[in-house]
Amino acid sequence: MCGILAVFGCIDNSQAKRSRIIELSRRLRHRGPDWSGLHCHGNCYLAHQRLAIVDPTSGDQPLYNEDKTVVVTVNGEIYNHKQLREKLKSHQFRTGSDCEVIAHLYEEYGEDFVDMLDGMFSFVLLDTRDNSFIAARDAIGITPLYIGWGLDGSVWFASEMKALSDDCERFMSFLPGHIYSSKQGALRRWYNPPWFPEQIPSTPYDPILLRETFKKAVVKRLMTDVPFGVLLSGGLDSSLVAAVASRHMVELEAACQWGTQLHTFCVGLKGSPDLKAAREVADYLGTRHHEFHFTVQEGIDALEEVIYHIETYDVTTIRASTPMFLMSRKIKSLGVKMVLSGEGSDEIFGGYLYFHKAPNKEEFHQETCQKIKSLHLYDCLRANKSTSAWGLEARVPFLDKEFINVAMSIDPEWKLIRPDLGRIEKWILRNAFDDEQNPYLPKHILYRQKEQFSDGVGYSWIDGLKDHANKQVTDAMLMNASFIYPENTPTTKEAYYYRSIFEKFFPKNAARSTVPGGPSVACSTAKAVEWDAAWSKNPDPSGRAALGVHAAAYEEEADAKDANLINGSPQKLPGIVEKATTVV
Repeated sequence: MCGILAVFGCIDNSQAKRSRIIELSRRLRHRGPDWSGLHCHGNCYLAHQRLAIVDPTSGDQPLYNEDKTVVVTVNGEIYNHKQLREKLKSHQFRTGSDCEVIAHLYEEYGEDFVDMLDGMFSFVLLDTRDNSFIAARDAIGITPLYIGWGLDGSVWFASEMKALSDDCERFMSFLPGHIYSSKQGALRRWYNPPWFPEQIPSTPYDPILLRETFKKAVVKRLMTDVPFGVLLSGGLDSSLVAAVASRHMVELEAACQWGTQLHTFCVGLKGSPDLKAAREVADYLGTRHHEFHFTVQEGIDALEEVIYHIETYDVTTIRASTPMFLMSRKIKSLGVKMVLSGEGSDEIFGGYLYFHKAPNKEEFHQETCQKIKSLHLYDCLRANKSTSAWGLEARVPFLDKEFINVAMSIDPEWKLIRPDLGRIEKWILRNAFDDEQNPYLPKHILYRQKEQFSDGVGYSWIDGLKDHANKQVTDAMLMNASFIYPENTPTTKEAYYYRSIFEKFFPKNAARSTVPGGPSVACSTAKAVEWDAAWSKNPDPSGRAALGVHAAAYEEEADAKDANLINGSPQKLPGIVEKATTVV
């Protein structure tokens, strides 16, 4: 995962401006500590901070076509670059970088080549022949990108907000699946999959097709020239990623250099559900497992740094980003530069516990569509920025374009949670990998209840965050929150606390507008809160807020605390905690 910064149309093209671009680009160096590059052409600048994953020796950026009239700076990975090179045999490539195909595809096809790319990417391309430029972001928004405008008429692009917020009058998150063309001066959508209009599909469920498509998605993401591993929480999604990856280690080109045993990583408070579950999965798969612990205080101490890096004040994102941020630092210290992760499955299959209350298949499907469309604001943002803060790249097989198309074409009747038929959340995914002859996972892991990452690392993590926020934010501060923060007004002390930290780093109106708002329960959209009247009284993004669904819902936990207090102990009943096992 790299950092890109591009500026076009500056009035000032002096040495001072070049120095300023270099200074701003350095704010992204955590994303790419391996090399820095800068291309200047008149009043156009393309800067790059590289994290070398594929072709570490010769793939430095910016990248060029044969005569260097086309310049491109890219953040991401193009998994089908070898197939694309076959279509470009008349072109001469300078490097083995997977991203170099972008410059040559532009030469061959003009601006209409982006849909040919299979991968995660954000890129900016300059055509020096007419000084036109384009910028594009991958289909789902796995890689971050921002666009901004300066008072001098300049247009800016950056991987993170911190690289352009000081110099732009206005900026916003670059929309996923879109391309910006200087010739048109506007964004247009290049990604137009069948599911996007949210019409209800009717394709029958084919478990073999679903399984094989996912296996392909995992295998193509094993393209690497550096050490890698899998983030393993012990839940369904990450366990399936690890199970598939471990079966294909022997086939990898990198195996001769880095070995055939898969490395897996997990983080949590001591005794947390995730640690126990991940260890069990790792033992079953025979991985080289690394278990990291953190304390509530260590997490609290890291909050300001976390918010600076992930650039949001969304409560759920911060809760989950903090342990991921701490884990990423440990992983990088081991020499690992790339990991696979399980984000996206819950959005595609309706895996969050609130989906238990979906009234019909139509609303179920529409909610999954909305969740996928907003992933770039939540889980993709968290997975990318929490890891890249330490120069670690996260890849997400569930968000493969082909896999999404297959999964979202299935009649949502099959995705509905039907206890009467023995179908729990994500049943069609579980069933697809329920192979009696050659099991991918033990049954009890394959059918374990969903647990959100911020919950699974240890319930006392969220409780500790709330307690800390309560000490930092007074009742009077929260009462007057609508006057201090009239946009996306925080409604809890925890949300107020995060917002105050965010505003310290990013004080502009444009910055706060990049963060979505609205009520949510257990990570739902605002619309889904209407599915259960009780949820409006408890709008917390934790999975435990899905009252009547989660095995350790808040109301049960409260009863347990009351029972313990009667007996003179402030501890939670062990039985309540043990009911909620893991799955991310």
